[in-house]
Amino acid sequence: MAYLGEPVPTVPQPRPTAEPPGRTGPWLSARPEAARVGGATADGPTGAVLFGRDGTLLQNVACNGDPAMVHPTAGVRAALAALRAAGFAVGVLSNQPGVARGLLGRGQVETVQARAEALLGPIDVWAVCPHGSHDTCSCHMPAPGLVTAACRALGLPPSRVTVIGCGENVIAAALAAGAHAIRVPDATRPTVAPYRSCTPTACPAAEGPAEAAYLLLRHRPTELRRSTGNSGA
Repeated sequence: MAYLGEPVPTVPQPRPTAEPPGRTGPWLSARPEAARVGGATADGPTGAVLFGRDGTLLQNVACNGDPAMVHPTAGVRAALAALRAAGFAVGVLSNQPGVARGLLGRGQVETVQARAEALLGPIDVWAVCPHGSHDTCSCHMPAPGLVTAACRALGLPPSRVTVIGCGENVIAAALAAGAHAIRVPDATRPTVAPYRSCTPTACPAAEGPAEAAYLLLRHRPTELRRSTGNSGA
């Protein structure tokens, strides 16, 4: 029983697993050999492909910190196998505003990443923004900071990197960073056609990760916008 003069807590306290994200930039987790994937040349990998996490690489589960809820999307295994065989490094981009809201901690985010790798094989770089959309950071997509940070971790310029994603924010971040982009539909939402054009420059669209990988392997990244950009809009 509370007596007069005793403070009565009325605001829910943050979960103990949550960590204040600070303003130190994105969370990066990269394999030490990431810039040597493929190993065919001294210059490193053929290039890199960065996948949006939720809705593109993995089925979209809001604020997921449970590895049991990690399920790859259709076609993503085939896409990763084809890209790795061709010498591409692969990475993942993810906004995680649930961290800023106190719903997730870094350990939970990394547990989800570990489960994804157990199912899909090694990922060369994970780039995560732990901030909210109203925080003053440069890594919350559609800002380009998450893409450029992943590129630096891989030792590649954005011009040698292609982003495959379903969200407007992911596509916008890729183009703002100077990378290439391929749009795919969100695997957990109904497909709405036609696709909206990527901005400020049109980019191609694919029916899913496997088709996006095929499109990338068939055309050099600089040819993608010329050959398919308008038809995918």
